[in-house]
Formats: sequence, C-alpha cells, structure tokens
Amino acid sequence: MSRKNVVPRPGNLPADARVFVGRLDELDHLEDELGPGGDGRLLTLLGVGGVGKTRLALRAAERASKAYADGVWLVELSALRAPGQVPLAVMEALRLADQSTGPVTDALCAWAQDKQLLLVLDSCEHLLAECADLVADLLIAAPALRVLATSRELLGLPGERLLAVEPLPVGDPDGDQQADAETLFAQCAARVDPGFALDERTRREVGDVCRALDGIPLALELAAARLATHSLGALHALLTDRLRSRFELLETEECDGEGPPRHWTLRTTIGWSHELCVPLERLLWARLSVFAGTFTTGAATWVCAGGPLGADQVRGLLLRLVQQSIVLRDPADPDRFRLLDTIREYGAGWLRELGEEEALRLRHRDHYRRFAREACSDWNTSRQVAWCDRVVAEHANLRAAVDCALAEPGSPVALEVAGSVGFLWRNCGMPRDAQLCLDRVLAEEHPAGPDLVLAQWSRGAVAMNQGDLDVVRDWGVRCTDVARELGDPAMIRASAYLTGGYLALVGRLPEAVDALAPNPRVLVGMDWRGAALVMNSLGVTYSHLYSGDLDKAREAARATRASSVQCGERWSRSFIDAIIAQLDVARGDTDAARRNCRDALAGHRSLHNTLGLAFTLDILAQAEATGGDGRFAARVQGVSQRIWELLGRAQMDSPQQIAARRARERTLRERLGDEVYEQAYEEGTAMSYDEGLDYALTGGV
Repeated sequence: MSRKNVVPRPGNLPADARVFVGRLDELDHLEDELGPGGDGRLLTLLGVGGVGKTRLALRAAERASKAYADGVWLVELSALRAPGQVPLAVMEALRLADQSTGPVTDALCAWAQDKQLLLVLDSCEHLLAECADLVADLLIAAPALRVLATSRELLGLPGERLLAVEPLPVGDPDGDQQADAETLFAQCAARVDPGFALDERTRREVGDVCRALDGIPLALELAAARLATHSLGALHALLTDRLRSRFELLETEECDGEGPPRHWTLRTTIGWSHELCVPLERLLWARLSVFAGTFTTGAATWVCAGGPLGADQVRGLLLRLVQQSIVLRDPADPDRFRLLDTIREYGAGWLRELGEEEALRLRHRDHYRRFAREACSDWNTSRQVAWCDRVVAEHANLRAAVDCALAEPGSPVALEVAGSVGFLWRNCGMPRDAQLCLDRVLAEEHPAGPDLVLAQWSRGAVAMNQGDLDVVRDWGVRCTDVARELGDPAMIRASAYLTGGYLALVGRLPEAVDALAPNPRVLVGMDWRGAALVMNSLGVTYSHLYSGDLDKAREAARATRASSVQCGERWSRSFIDAIIAQLDVARGDTDAARRNCRDALAGHRSLHNTLGLAFTLDILAQAEATGGDGRFAARVQGVSQRIWELLGRAQMDSPQQIAARRARERTLRERLGDEVYEQAYEEGTAMSYDEGLDYALTGGV
C-alpha cells in the first residue's frame, strides 16, 4: 500500500459554507500558536456573539491540522444544557464508543494520554466551569494535546492564552480602500442579488452600513439578507435610524450590565431583523428556539404549529427565514436547518415574552418521545439503518427531550422517554449517554409495565457491552421478574438475553444455551422485543462457538441469519456474519471468511457499531494471517487496534480474544519478519477511522 495516497488526517472539521473574509493577521498568529513551535496549550478566542469566533477557529484549525497526527476535533457545545454533558460531548465528537464503566473524564484522559491532537471547544460561555474542569484534566493527562476554545468569557485556567476577536475593519468614509467589512457585505449581498457589486454608487452607502454595524459579521449578514426586500438606500436609512434611536435610548437609561456597545449593536440588528419579519415569521422564529442542534421541516411543523400558525404555513415561513439568514440550511441535508446561538438566544427571549416557553419545551419533548417510541416499535425491520441515521442526526434534540422528561424522574413520561431513547442510544453506538439517562430514571420506583421492562432491559444490555457482569445479572433478574408479572411471552424471552448473556460471559455455556434457546411459540416481531429475540439466537451461536462445538455453532448461525434476513434487521445479522466468518477461518476457507467479514463490516458501520467493527476486524486479520495476504493482515491488525482504543477495553478484556491477537501477531512476524510486520502495523494504526474501514472493506485496492 502506498502511503502517498492516504486521505487527510483524522478529524471531524465540517465544511464551512459561510463566507470567510479577512482575518489574515489572526490566522498567521494562530498558525504560530497552534503549530509545532507554539508555546500555549490552551488558546481562547474571545469576543461578543456574532463576531466570527467559530469561523476563525475552524479556519485556523484546518490550517494547523498537519501538525496533529491524531487529528483536529470540533466539539459543539451550544446545544448542551444539563450538567455533566461536556465530557460526553467530547467523547461523541472523538467517536469514542467507550465501553468502560468509570467516570467519563477518566476514560477521556486515559484515551488521550499518548495522543497528539487539537480539540476545538466551541461556545464555552454557558458551561465555563465544566469546560475548565475537563480541559485542566486533559492538559495534565495528555502532554501532546492542545485546546482551542471559543467563548464570550475566559476559562480562567493558568497558562490560558487569549486572542481577542474583533469585528472586521471598516473603511474610512473618505478613503478609496475597500475594507474587509465591505467585502463581506458585498459577498453576502451578491448571494441575495447576483448583480450586486461595489462601485462608486454603492460603496459609500455600504461603508455607512458597515460602520453603523461596527463590522460585526453576523450583523452584516443579516443586513445584506434584507436586500431581497429593500433597496440599499432604504436599508441604509432604516438601519441607521434604528441603531441611532436605540443608542439614544440607552444613553438615557442606567447601565443594565448587558455588555459593551458592540454587544448592543448585534442585539439591535437582530431586533431590527425581527421587526422586519411579519408576525408569523416572528412567531416561528421564537418557537424554533426550542430545538437543540438541527431540525427538519417535519419536526418544525409538529413542534411549532398551533394557534395562528397553521401546519401548512410552516414550510413556507421557514424558507423565508432562510432567505433572511435567520435560519441556516444544513449544507449536507437540504431538509435540515439550524439557528446560530445568538439568533436562538433572541428567539428564546421572545418565546419567554410570549409566555410559551414551557408549552414549547413540552411539545418538543413529546415530538421526540413519539419519535423514539416509533423507532423502538419499528427497530427490528429493514428500516433499522435509516432509524439509526435519524437517531444520530437528532442526538442533541433527543438529549434535550430526555433532560426535559427527567425533570420529573419518577413520572411515566420520564420512564418512557429514557427507556426508549436509552435503547436506541445503546444500539446506535452511544452507550455512555444510554447509561446516564437510564441510571437517572431507574433510580426511582416505577410500577410494572412495558416501559419499565424496556428500560431495565436496555440498562442490562449496556452493562453487557461494558463487561459489567454484576450489573448484567442484577438487571437480568429485575427485568425477568417484571416481564413475568406482566405475563408477556415476548418480554419474558427478551429478558432471557440478559440472563443468558451473563451466563455466557462467566463461562457457564451450557446453561447459557438453555436460557437463550429460542421458543418456537414466540414470534419474532418488529419492535425491540423482536430484536432481543434475534439477539438471544445470536447468544446461542456464541455459546456453541466458545464451547468448541463448531457444528452446532454453524447450525445456530444459519438459523439466526435466516431470522435476521426475514425481518430485515442488520444489528444481529452483522454479528452473525462475523461469527460465520470465524467458522470459515476454522475450516480454512479464507475467501468465504473474507466475504462474510466485509458483509459484517458494512453492516456494523451503517449502525455506528464500533464494538462490532473491532470484533470483525480481528476476524478478518485472522483470516488473512492464516491463509491470505500477510501485509494486509498486519495493516488490518493496526486498524483494529486503533478502533479497540475507542472502546476503552482492548478485546473487551477477554482472555481468549487477547490470546488470539497475540498468537496472530506471532504468526505474522514469522511470515513477514519483524521489520515488515511493524511497518505494516504502524501504517494501519496511522489510518483514520474511515480510511481504515475503507481499506479493510476494499482489500487495500
């Protein structure tokens, strides 16, 4: 494999579709600070809302990315509200599917200790103490880690370096030089009116507008968007009059402690944009502020419609807000939208003024309550991957809905929301989020019912992935007792997944088979119970495999795969494809093992199942080490190890799997020689997450 064709280093920096103008001196300074010769390990970009901190941070991080072997990672914090979520957000951004059970911060520090990476924490101001605590721990634990933060306030840590982000320069009214603010306004205006250009006729009025707006980028964008309905001259007159009257009012009032003049410039501009909206646009803007992260047209309609705002009006009004730069369209999904922090804050304030805040929070909660319920009911079907994609896209909103529901932790709504969302998070690669919400809701007493069984089952299933055997056993007993009390045969059999899984993990394999063996009278359905029944069959296959009865294992694997194919689900099917590949290796059929491993990898990848990916990569490496390409096997071994690191427990601490890995390494060293093996292995560990999976799926072609 030629390393010259390797894709860029690891990271998750988004493509920024918004206009970037100027800032050359700041970028040069940040390049020096963030480069190999830079002294500071924590650098904070400080400035008022809308001044362009995030855009500058993203551009600087992209320029500095070559200096960080383990990547540049953006953590967006603006949607977080509940305490304790900053470490989880960092873990999510880093793609850590950590399966350990200790504190999240400890797991982050352990993973990062030998990493060379840049962490970009965006919008820290509302979580300063929590951000500061995490950054302090990370900087101690990981000597090669650096942090670039954006905030309206400093984190207040020793050694923190500051770069004040100022508004863009505005031109001299009597000068001929075009300043950055005018350039930004003209570029934004050209998006509204392709024929717009700065010339002798327009330059002075544009300059006046930019000076009135203090060169604040967001204010300039909002103003330029109004050229769709106002001439430049009218825009200039309306805006300057609005700002002048506002500041005259401020001069007659006592200081209210709400920030410097530039802060008021932006707020006044947003307020002016708000005034220019028609009443229903204002109402939609206010109601949209309840969303965390991004949202779809359908979600906006369900949550925001009501009263004077009809459901059939939401889409058109939403698109009008996009035209006015109030709402931004997601560049990756044309039906997904978001609000910038400052725009959301203004809308939230207006929502409070309208007296609708609590009602909208509950409507938002109930929308995602319904979403999660439908996803669980339809999980064991061919729509499973599509549901998983939607769960990942709606992660921030699901968090907000869970937080809202858990404000009453003993209520039936809290149990329903936490149980169904916890199930989805467990199966979509977010076990820590699942553990947190399930522990909170299950700390309270609840009457027996289907929602309690789902929550208990999900908590036990999370513990099974974490190898926390006492917790698996405990929740298995509780879940079984409630299922029997309800008398639901499918729930009783579903709860056997926890009991049988515990028995298998402690090595009591014959008992595990008895507990997990399918009951032909219980039909495999579409909901979470059906998924659990397929997992039971998967557990039987594992038990036969690890007891050494390969014939029974293959028979059980075929039956499990048939059940998975029949209902269209991919979660268990991907694991069973990997087990069949393991059986292929045992009988020396490398080609079949290779095909089944790639089917398993594709399925696990589509469901963000890091554990399944790591498990399958080990089997693929074993197949190639035994009867295939030794160099490819060594690289896959490196890819596998990098992904196991994301789980926090190499080979799930299984003595059998650890021993198999060591034996595989010995085999490859004997075939290739130490030098060739180590070079190929290091090439695998140097690949990013996606590059490594692409390499394994394509055979290195």
